[in-house]
Amino acid sequence: MAKNKTGLAFDWQLMRRVYGMASPYKKQVFWAILLTILMALLGALRPLLVQYAIDKKIANKDATGLLWLTLLLVGMLFLQTFFQFYQGFITQLLGQNVVRDLRKKTFDFFLKAKLNYFDNTPVGTVVTRIVSDIETIADNFSEGLITISGDILQIVLVLILMLYQSWQLTLVSLSVLPLLLIAANIFKNKVKESFQGVRNAVAKLNAFVQEHIQGMQMVQVFGAEEQEFEKFNRINREHTKANIDGVMAYSVFFPVVEIITALSIALIIWFGLHGVLQNNGITTGMITAFIMYINMFYRPLRVIADRFNTMQMGMVASDRVFKLIDEASVLEINNGTLHSSIHGKIYFSDVSFAYTLNQPVLRNISFEVAAGKTTAIVGATGSGKTTIINLLNRFYENQEGVIRIDDINIRDYELSYLRRNIGVVLQDVFLFSGTVAENIALYDDTITMEQIQAAATAVGAHPFIERLPGGYNYLVMERGATLSTGQRQLISFARVLVQNPNILILDEATSSIDTANEEVIKKAMELLLKNRTSIVIAHRLSTVQHADEILVMDHGEILERGNHEQLLRKGGAYNVLYEMQFQEA
Repeated sequence: MAKNKTGLAFDWQLMRRVYGMASPYKKQVFWAILLTILMALLGALRPLLVQYAIDKKIANKDATGLLWLTLLLVGMLFLQTFFQFYQGFITQLLGQNVVRDLRKKTFDFFLKAKLNYFDNTPVGTVVTRIVSDIETIADNFSEGLITISGDILQIVLVLILMLYQSWQLTLVSLSVLPLLLIAANIFKNKVKESFQGVRNAVAKLNAFVQEHIQGMQMVQVFGAEEQEFEKFNRINREHTKANIDGVMAYSVFFPVVEIITALSIALIIWFGLHGVLQNNGITTGMITAFIMYINMFYRPLRVIADRFNTMQMGMVASDRVFKLIDEASVLEINNGTLHSSIHGKIYFSDVSFAYTLNQPVLRNISFEVAAGKTTAIVGATGSGKTTIINLLNRFYENQEGVIRIDDINIRDYELSYLRRNIGVVLQDVFLFSGTVAENIALYDDTITMEQIQAAATAVGAHPFIERLPGGYNYLVMERGATLSTGQRQLISFARVLVQNPNILILDEATSSIDTANEEVIKKAMELLLKNRTSIVIAHRLSTVQHADEILVMDHGEILERGNHEQLLRKGGAYNVLYEMQFQEA
């Protein structure tokens, strides 16, 4: 739960929301509750039958009656076992159904979250929320409120039957109950602290492992294995300590409960035997029934303490997940509805933007790209080049100014429609685990294999794909690790071409390409740029010389603009960049 609620037993509002997610599965909830009630009733009746068998059948040496009564007890036991199996199965099934729905809802949240959310949130934390935390919520159904309610019902029924039989024997047997309640409260608090520590430690561990697996090459390049291993050891020890604290609480609590239960049984036998000898209405069968009652009374109390803490763990996870998916401020704003045909004219007017308040990245940027024309943006790292394309795609929202496509504010377009019409090729190509064909089509079933092959052929990727084992069915490893940089880039070109967007953005698409692949990449770029409105961001000026207009940026402002020849004649910042890159040639 939230830190400001850790003093509460649990949050009823949060509990209602968790169980509210089971509303599509009313039949499963009904059967789970019904079976829980039947199990409690059958359990409470067994000691009565045992008492009757001892006092009436065994005492009167009624062998036939005892046989039938024994068969009835065995039948009830089998029936109760069946109910217990089916109730456990239904509650587990209910929990998994809710978890499936909640995981879908959480992943949908991540799909719609702004990029700055992922900029500020470790990947391991995201994985923990969608996998580990949500799985923990399932325990709220298998060992949560329904099961705890069944245990409480059994305790109430047992207590009523005990008082009905003998209030004196009941008071004697329950005289040690305060000891159990004190132990249960201490256990609850200790395990609750442990659970919260475990959840925090798991999130930190996931984040650390995820980050270092992705950056393992960098760790090895700088020989930082020992330092990073020590960091991992420290986090791992915190995780182990949090779990050991919980193990210790369990290891102490359960033996304490057994001792208290044994003490209660001893008191029953001592007081009961005195009652039998004094002939005050207490019978041998009643003593036996009370011993069974005590086990049925204290066992649920012990289990409730355990289940209560399991439920607390589910509440902590639920609070984290619901707080996440309720955070509307990190979701992309998608108020636009327009699906008008996009021809490609781009217009930036006095656009300013800052990722962090009072630290502007763009300052009053204004430029226009005519439909079918190419504009290149060059400048030093951090000058704001990539931010411009992030704003055009609405990955971030500009704070000042306006951005238009075809004289329409980009916020008026439906978000997914806008992005489908803007093709982007990045410097760092991301390929998913799957086949080459799936990575080109991005799992779009409407794109045929013929279209995939045509796009790959057009950009020059077909020859190397054909040489791969399995061709277009070759399984690409995570992030395309088994392919070269040039091969991954060609696949990304084919991915864009098969979508046939009206606007194309190339963000440092050739900066990591080796000389052997450079000519193939250039031809692919020429094909992509043909008859499309394009924005090309590049460090290599050789790739932008034929652009219709070149913008030179520095510290979020446009210093110069013009075509290649015009900028060279000016002798300004562009000319300096050009001479630095080409003076050796």
